[in-house]
Amino acid sequence: MARDILKTLASEHEEVRTLFEELKKTTDRAEKTRARLLDQIEATLLPHAKWEELVFYPAFKERADRDGLQAHAEAVQEHRAVEHTVLPDLHAAGIDTPQFAGRAKVFAEFVDHHAREEEKTMFKMARKLFSGDERALLDEQYEAWKKSPACESAVAAEKARAGLKAAARSLRS
Repeated sequence: MARDILKTLASEHEEVRTLFEELKKTTDRAEKTRARLLDQIEATLLPHAKWEELVFYPAFKERADRDGLQAHAEAVQEHRAVEHTVLPDLHAAGIDTPQFAGRAKVFAEFVDHHAREEEKTMFKMARKLFSGDERALLDEQYEAWKKSPACESAVAAEKARAGLKAAARSLRS
């Protein structure tokens, strides 16, 4: 099977959906399981989101028509909502609380909505905007980036930002 960044990103969407389903089944007493699943979700989602923001979305935006630009703006805003509000709120909740479960559900719903929209709209457009060879090259670049110090730095910075916001929110409650 030929490489294709769109297939890789869709596969990661499915992986995260599965992890969220597992998380949804946990109880407040399953602290270790919840922590492990949240770590797995972030380990998949953060590199994925950062690479989209740094590489895929800008490349898409360069070639997009008006409808594509609107899809791009929606995707960027959804990333911002998760990064700046949903994820920090989740981290501000005790992992053994109903608040965590509720916030995790909202996180899952945001991610699922975003992934479905991206797959249905942006990926459909991207198949027309990028040749098969270009999508294969993007896939290779993404694989290499995930193993790079740049990826580690981007993910660490995002975790730190979310942690600081979570701490600030915890102090206010």
